[in-house]
Order: sequence, then C-alpha cells, then structure tokens
Amino acid sequence: MNIPFLGNWRKRHDGVRGAGLAAAVAADPDGVAELLAECELLRVRAGQRGLELDDSPASLVALDQLPPRWRDDPEELPWLGNDAGLYLGTVLVRNVPGAVWSIRPGGQPVVRLASGREIDVVEAGLDWAMAGSPELSQVYSESAER
Repeated sequence: MNIPFLGNWRKRHDGVRGAGLAAAVAADPDGVAELLAECELLRVRAGQRGLELDDSPASLVALDQLPPRWRDDPEELPWLGNDAGLYLGTVLVRNVPGAVWSIRPGGQPVVRLASGREIDVVEAGLDWAMAGSPELSQVYSESAER
C-alpha cells in the first residue's frame, strides 16, 4: 500500500527510515495512528457537505447518510474509499478499548481488536465507497461488540 505522507514521517524518524510501515507502527504507534487519521480527501469532501468528522462513531453514521457523489469520479473513488477505511480504523482505535493499528505483511493497515480479530478497514472503506455496503457504522458496531 502506498501511503505518500509516510515518507515525510520517516524523514523525521531516522531510525525507522526504510524499515517499513510495520516497524514504524512498532516504533511510534501514536505517530503512525496520527498519520493514518489524516484522511484528507474524505475530510474535505465531508466538509464540503457540511459534515465535520470528529473521529466519533456518530460521524460514521453521518457519513453513511451522505449522497454518494464520489461515485461520479472513477479516479477519486479508490482514494476516497481508502480514506474512508482509514477513517473507520481511526474511529475504532480511538473508541474501542484494546483496538490498535497493525500492519499485515505487504503493508496493509488493519485494526486488531483486543480479541485478536483483525478488521481490514481499507477493504471495508473501498466496499462502502463503491457500493455503499456494508455501512461504515455497521462495521464499527459489529467490531465494537466483540
């Protein structure tokens, strides 16, 4: 997975440079979580529709209610879906006790719950952006219950 802003983070953390995203999470989990929470495109598009994303479960419900105008732009769609997944992960990590970011081999960020279950949030975000299902709030609710 190509996360462009990670290069800037690595420049500030010389010991982690070149070691990969998994090593970055191990070395500075809060810093990586902060970077993954940026979701700039999603935040801009939501803001244009009057929705401020505050990293709460209620904001996922509000996102689910937005008209999916992003589907009109096939070039933006995967980027917005990626951001939606990272935002879902951010909400999980910030609101579900024991939830943490983890990196699968190959660089895919996922959220690991206290139970050990991994949620592929990026896949969920892409599914939501392309088809509207499953809803982000539904993925959150199902994950938070376990």
